[in-house]
Amino acid sequence: MGRKIGYARVSTNEQELDLQIDALIREGCDQSLVFKDRTSGAKSTRLGLDQCLDVLEPGDTLIVWRLDRLGRSMSHLINLIESLIERNIGFKSIQDGAIDTTTASSEC
Repeated sequence: MGRKIGYARVSTNEQELDLQIDALIREGCDQSLVFKDRTSGAKSTRLGLDQCLDVLEPGDTLIVWRLDRLGRSMSHLINLIESLIERNIGFKSIQDGAIDTTTASSEC
């Protein structure tokens, strides 16, 4: 079984990442494997996300607090998740509980 790797993002420097990070750790992510960004989701370049995607290996699971923390748009989100599946990497959104590619019930 692979690692659980987390990604957290807030849009401004005034916002805190603590809620997301705490939730990711409760889901089993090691704090050293929680990648973070403090930038608008609309930005095409997010260093934390890029680092996170580079670290993921087949068998790992990417966990986010909510879908809107990951994708810039619906099409970007779909492309990201499809690329994870192609790489044999699971995906789970904590707050959007029905979205979990690591369980048999996620296959339609």
